[in-house]
Amino acid sequence: MEDTVRQSETPYVLRTDRDGVATLTLNRGDRFNPLSEEMLAALQAEVEAISVDPAIRLVVIAAQGRAFCAGHDLKQMRASPSAAYYKKLFGQCSKLMLAIQQMPQPVIARVQGLATAAGCQLVAMCDLAVAATEAKFAVSGVNYGLFCSTPSVGLSRNVPRKQAMEMLLTGDFIDAETARERGLVNRVVPLAALDDEIAKLAASILAKPAVAIAMGKQMFYRQAEMGIAAAYQLAGETMACNMMDEAALEGVQAFIEKRKPAWQP
Repeated sequence: MEDTVRQSETPYVLRTDRDGVATLTLNRGDRFNPLSEEMLAALQAEVEAISVDPAIRLVVIAAQGRAFCAGHDLKQMRASPSAAYYKKLFGQCSKLMLAIQQMPQPVIARVQGLATAAGCQLVAMCDLAVAATEAKFAVSGVNYGLFCSTPSVGLSRNVPRKQAMEMLLTGDFIDAETARERGLVNRVVPLAALDDEIAKLAASILAKPAVAIAMGKQMFYRQAEMGIAAAYQLAGETMACNMMDEAALEGVQAFIEKRKPAWQP
């Protein structure tokens, strides 16, 4: 399939679709791809469109330039110093982060460089993350008098509590390998191998039935916020529904017959 790229004049986000994978590329590399109002709106629009597109099985969030994302646009924030504006901005960002988690397709962060504050939050809210060895991560708002409260929500759901608090209280950077050890990213490879590693991860996911992936992703995040009894109830209901799907019935029959499943694309 030929690559298709949807562009407008100097778009904030570039979208490229190929073989069931949509890549969303932050396109303000000269400014370290800040999550400005415009960038947030552009990402939100793409996420909403992809969520209802059955042709897209997986999403990669990538970035142009040396940085993945440097967080919110502080210049834009400083230009509108009112509580109402800041609540609206952070609400807009939270809406995007939740939309990424709630979309049926798995989302992989392709982290080629710096990811700070809300940029680190974006990595944390993706389902998976693959980082280049050069990548660095921080929730550094505290260095400027602003505790990274909204980024802490995603960070604390990826990283153990005391390690998350150390990052939040100090604003210090961690390298890619430390991020992997703490659970913020899944894999770390040299920059030249980043796309190949993501392609391997994507291929493994794409080989599985879309319905099982979508049901499983939704259940995973819902149960994580529940007590254990409610979580088991939800998981059991989800598995029962999943088991009634043709893909699961075929998969189990293939296991019994010692052959590969013949899933429909």
